[in-house]
Amino acid sequence: MIVTEIETALKVLLRQRHLQGHRAFCREYDRAAKRIDPHLVGKHPGKAQFYKWLSGGLLGLPYADHCRVLEAMFPNWTADRLFAPYVGDMPFVPSPRDDQPAPHPTPAPPTTAGVADIVAAYNNRSDFLHHLPARTLFDDARQIKIAGLSLNILCQNYPDRSLLALLEAGTTVDALFLDPDGENITRREQEEGDPPGHLVALTRINLQAVTRLWDRLTPEARPNLRIRTYDEPVRFNIIVTDDHTCVVQPYLPDSRGLESPTLVLKRQPTPGGLFDTFAEVFDNMWDRAKDHQCA
Repeated sequence: MIVTEIETALKVLLRQRHLQGHRAFCREYDRAAKRIDPHLVGKHPGKAQFYKWLSGGLLGLPYADHCRVLEAMFPNWTADRLFAPYVGDMPFVPSPRDDQPAPHPTPAPPTTAGVADIVAAYNNRSDFLHHLPARTLFDDARQIKIAGLSLNILCQNYPDRSLLALLEAGTTVDALFLDPDGENITRREQEEGDPPGHLVALTRINLQAVTRLWDRLTPEARPNLRIRTYDEPVRFNIIVTDDHTCVVQPYLPDSRGLESPTLVLKRQPTPGGLFDTFAEVFDNMWDRAKDHQCA
């Protein structure tokens, strides 16, 4: 198994200011919140969430209010840059005085597009789910795009109650299944050496489960869940959350999807990386797909 450890710019900046402890961070957070919006004072992240920020394991960005306060704490740094992997030298950035803005930081040197946005790689899906379970991937997401074959990570690994709560709270989910009535799912069964009808049955069960979930939504929340099917050779399992984090797994010949390597990508400021490539693959597949009728 290959796991890439990353260090974010936020972690480096907090360490420079000796604010890597939760209590010290919260004091500085409240000082910044008071300057921009007094209603945000005391709304700092809990200890577990804070250390998740420092670990580089956050998928996507925090909620907008957190981003506003962090950008006030570190003037001239966007939230995207704060949570991006730290690359290159960084000058000392002192704590800003209330009457004096912090100095403009020296930008990190550009990284190689197509490589820098890979933040982790795993030998197979089981290793990936061990380190990044479905709850970590979806719990804080405001937008989820997922395409593949049966979408087990959403339909089997994530509780219905949690997905309902996300959808009712405004999270949008675009779910793209391989058509269980199409030709390509049968070809994939043959390729994996599965019994005839195995993947067809599994995909129908998951598709029906998501459809029943749509039935349980309030009328106002139903547009947040869109379901489509496609009948093309299955090449990738793709998950995009908040237009910031992308999980990609290829479907290899003569092996089950569980056995394929898995990459975790994060969008970088410089366009043209692998994130952009696979986000576009999803969008193109979605545009070619057909709507699944829920009612």
